[in-house]
Amino acid sequence: MTPPSLHFDEDLSEQPKVLLVDDDDVNLLLTSIALREQGFSVTEAPSGERALELLAGWLPDVVVLDALMPGMDGFQTCRELRVLPGLESLPVLVLTGLDDDASITRAYEAGASDFFVKSTQWRLLSGRLRYLLRAARVRAELEHSKSRLARAQDLARMGSFDWRRGHGGLVFSIEGLRVFGLGPHDGLAFRPLLRMLSKDDRSGLVAVLHEVMKHSTVLATDIPATLRDGRQRIVHVEAEPEFSEQGALIGYSGIVQDVTDRRLAEDKIRHLANFDVLTGLPNRRQLIWRAERALEYARRLNHQAALLLIDLDRFKVINDTLGHGAGDELLMEVARRLRSCVRHSDQVTDASIESLGTRSHRSLEAVGRYGGDEFVALLPEVVDERDAERVASRILDLMREPIIVGGQECFVTASVGIALYPRDGLSVADLLRNADVAMYSVKSTGRNSSSMYRPALAGQGREKLELESALHKAIERNELVLHYQPKVDVRGAKMVGAEALMRWRRNGVLVPPGDFIPLAEETGLIVPISEWAIREAARQARIWQDSFGFADSIAVNLPNRLFERSDLVEYIHNAVTTYGVPHHAIELEITETGLMKDLQNVIPALHRLNEIGVEISIDDFGTGYSSLAYLTTLPISELKIDRSFVRDLGMTPQSSAVVTAIIALARSLGLRVIAEGVENLRQMEVLHRLGCGVMQGFLFSKPLPPEEIETWLQQTILPRKAPWIGKAGEAEIAEVLRVADGRDPRLKPLG
Repeated sequence: MTPPSLHFDEDLSEQPKVLLVDDDDVNLLLTSIALREQGFSVTEAPSGERALELLAGWLPDVVVLDALMPGMDGFQTCRELRVLPGLESLPVLVLTGLDDDASITRAYEAGASDFFVKSTQWRLLSGRLRYLLRAARVRAELEHSKSRLARAQDLARMGSFDWRRGHGGLVFSIEGLRVFGLGPHDGLAFRPLLRMLSKDDRSGLVAVLHEVMKHSTVLATDIPATLRDGRQRIVHVEAEPEFSEQGALIGYSGIVQDVTDRRLAEDKIRHLANFDVLTGLPNRRQLIWRAERALEYARRLNHQAALLLIDLDRFKVINDTLGHGAGDELLMEVARRLRSCVRHSDQVTDASIESLGTRSHRSLEAVGRYGGDEFVALLPEVVDERDAERVASRILDLMREPIIVGGQECFVTASVGIALYPRDGLSVADLLRNADVAMYSVKSTGRNSSSMYRPALAGQGREKLELESALHKAIERNELVLHYQPKVDVRGAKMVGAEALMRWRRNGVLVPPGDFIPLAEETGLIVPISEWAIREAARQARIWQDSFGFADSIAVNLPNRLFERSDLVEYIHNAVTTYGVPHHAIELEITETGLMKDLQNVIPALHRLNEIGVEISIDDFGTGYSSLAYLTTLPISELKIDRSFVRDLGMTPQSSAVVTAIIALARSLGLRVIAEGVENLRQMEVLHRLGCGVMQGFLFSKPLPPEEIETWLQQTILPRKAPWIGKAGEAEIAEVLRVADGRDPRLKPLG
């Protein structure tokens, strides 16, 4: 049977359906004619029994019953129809010639919606019926809204509650009980609610409630509750006070909501924003925040604080020799050792300084990763410089112990620079700068030691200034060069492009990129240097095109600051047309983190570049904390799987799962995918099996000068003895690919 609520969505002017029940044929006829003239569609029934038969298979909009009928009278008929499924809310009007109170009461007790005294004033009867229909429609809409609200509250894990002073305590809605893991018939009083909390949380909640009721203010708090089934949930409680006409507090009404998932997500976001993904230590942002809080306490309490800048010695040698995977292992082990040297707290992230206790500034003490292979130890209170030196000594002692990375025993020492507040600086920036000066003084005198900052050391910063000055002149002196790392199609065994990497040849010696690229970014020189790189890559592409028919692209890393140029598109257009190469000969690589940092300024330029045929590649994909929505809106052609995911392929199922997801995502969006940082055959085999055929890494070649790349361009198949194959020969690569294609019965599927 159709629910009654469906009959009230129609316009009441379109002949509402009436079931008219009367044993008097004359009254039945006259009333029926009158109602039809008033726009009703009338179905007649001469008795209560006949009316119930009709209602068993048909649903009118309203029933009009004569009160007094032989056999089953109107009162009994009303009672009978009310128990039929779907008729609980059907409007029923009882017609009676009796206007005494007893008949009226009897009609309502039988379940009638209203009554009407029999008369020939048909217009009044029509008006009464239309009123009943409107009231029924409003009631149905309210019930529907109530049902939708209950559903919405259930989806939001939210419910309501009321508390009335002196009237039985807490009353929860069904949805509110569900928040606490209870059923509709359980009920929840204040004491059982308190028992769901730990002792400390219970005392805290009681104190909050006393304070809120004392001042009749709004209640808003989160309570960690343990439900009956043992689940740990966080419930947000929010309520407003209600007052009597005399202004006295009479109770509270509000909502309870399970916010556990939201809190966990917020905690994860907060952790990603404040802690280094690789080491788990506080990142630069968190370190600066903690240091600023520590200096505020030091000023207030009139004591000293210390910053220790820790830089690993010979890290680059290990990183370049054993590969980036081994470098990451090394950094994680260093982080573990440093944590053991400094009391460490992860519990003060973004906490307001006012909420910390008088001596809680000690909880700010931590060691964090400042960037690359640099770490910072924050000591928020020291008596004198000897306290800081003792911590530095512990760090150096631990660092001297051997570390096993990549199956190789390594010895990695550190250089530590120390700066004290307020002696060596009044701000975090001053302390970091002076600790950096002290650290470089250790580097220059043999490393593997620590040094306090002294004003005399500042002169040693001239070396950095000299490097900066030389970098300004590097372009005009033609000291900058590009080395190229091939992109290899392992199935076709050929080079399908290259990435241009910046090098600086100063006084006949190559300056490591790590020594001058950060300086270039810091000084803004990265912009003219990158512009030079685009022109040089276009020039090299033309040489290779003329000599070898080179038709692939050269990828150039594009810093975000270059997008500040309003004529960036015109500049790139002029660069490629000057050397007569197609626009697709230059591919621009943008890191995912850099892209999301300034997305709004980058979007217009990317679209204009795409319009002229320049392709865009997202470098280090998967490492940025961002939404993937930009992949569907930006003109991106290629994704580069970051080396951090490639490193553990074939060793951990998690890495394979991430790489599989990236490859599937790229395919679904019609994007090319390339893996960088491929250093061994295991990684190549897994990547090929997962569907990534284009790779880049030390397995095939390190970055090479252009004249050495020309040897690649002269070959169509990788020679077995060619020096640029690195750790693998043609036979080894062919065997790996044969196994990866599933043609070897010994092949075992990846877990």
